Amino acid sequence: MFAIFHLFGIFGWLSALFLAPLVLLVFAFWIWMLIHALTNRGLGDGEKVAWVLVILCLHFLGALIYFFVARPRQVSASL
Repeated sequence: MFAIFHLFGIFGWLSALFLAPLVLLVFAFWIWMLIHALTNRGLGDGEKVAWVLVILCLHFLGALIYFFVARPRQVSASL
């Protein structure tokens, strides 16, 4: 136990404690945008493929671009 603590040091463990939730949130956001791009009815089939490729290739940056550019084009359900 002490060998592992000594190997990473206190700052390594503290940064891991703070970065782990951030990494999980970024991953969840990436998955959410990927699923949203696949199911967005406001996009044509070609646009869906393009956005999925952008999100897959650019990871978080691609998901962030999709969030601000293409996500607002979602067709809302009519009552």
